Amino acid sequence: MAAILGLAPELVAQACAQAAGDEQVAAANLNDPNQIVIAGHAGAVARACDAAKALGAKRALPLPVSAPFHSALMRPAAERLASALEVIEFRTPAIPVVNNVDVAIETDPARIKDALVRQAYSPVRWIETVQKIASLGSSHVVECGPGKVLMGLVKRCGAGPDALGIFDADSFAKALDLVNGVAV
Repeated sequence: MAAILGLAPELVAQACAQAAGDEQVAAANLNDPNQIVIAGHAGAVARACDAAKALGAKRALPLPVSAPFHSALMRPAAERLASALEVIEFRTPAIPVVNNVDVAIETDPARIKDALVRQAYSPVRWIETVQKIASLGSSHVVECGPGKVLMGLVKRCGAGPDALGIFDADSFAKALDLVNGVAV
């Protein structure tokens, strides 16, 4: 995988198409308008980085990851995930959840499982997901966990919900105040 910075998504796709040859490489994460992560065979990813730079990318940074996540090469893992999900009972969500494989709200448990499986080998459409969340009238996105990556991506996607993170007791209290209508 590699992060392509400062190149439009359609030009990243062009770089990947030029570089693929007999191997696979494609957009894996459409993170923000200036950051697209690509994934595939290592050689094809390296060639796509060179092609992206030739097309005007500001940077092309190889990422130290253990697999080509969100790419067609993950289909075998997706099949294992599908088998594992078969034994888990899913229920209709109580609140809308936007999946980022279809940028859609699913309520049918079988379709939710299907979206989870497809997400393993399909691009993360984060830019569109943030736009969808904003179109639904959401004013905030809350990232839960130790990092702040998604908060930054939400901000860089442009006009949309404000982002905040929950990573300790104080930030959790802040998020609760926000949900309860207390000015933060």
